Amino acid sequence: MNMKRVFILGTMIVTMSFAGSAWSKSIIYPIPEPKWSIVDLDSSSENEDDELLSALNQASEEELAEKLYQGHSLRTIAESSGGNYAKAIAIQIKQLQTQLDERLASGSISSEQHALQSMEIAELITESANRAYI
Repeated sequence: MNMKRVFILGTMIVTMSFAGSAWSKSIIYPIPEPKWSIVDLDSSSENEDDELLSALNQASEEELAEKLYQGHSLRTIAESSGGNYAKAIAIQIKQLQTQLDERLASGSISSEQHALQSMEIAELITESANRAYI
């Protein structure tokens, strides 16, 4: 028999024996959860929520959510209710910086990414707070 045929036939037999045992098992891996998200709902404490609500002079999260849903920006909400817009911006910047620090500590972003994103936080938050999402 030709050596080339022996080699091909032997490779096919080995492959089929390994593949047969691998195909006989059904392995389902769950989709892994991401290590971070832009908004981490579990980490926001009641105190931070209360700070933002008091800075915007809002009675409840539902009231704030309703105004945002109606198309008001954080600036217009603060101005119309006698809130402190600058304090609301400072609170949000602090919260986002804390999230970035946690992501750096967990290793989900590099120190270069952390530095770049940290430089953009104030501009990003301010732009977002001035925009009405309709």
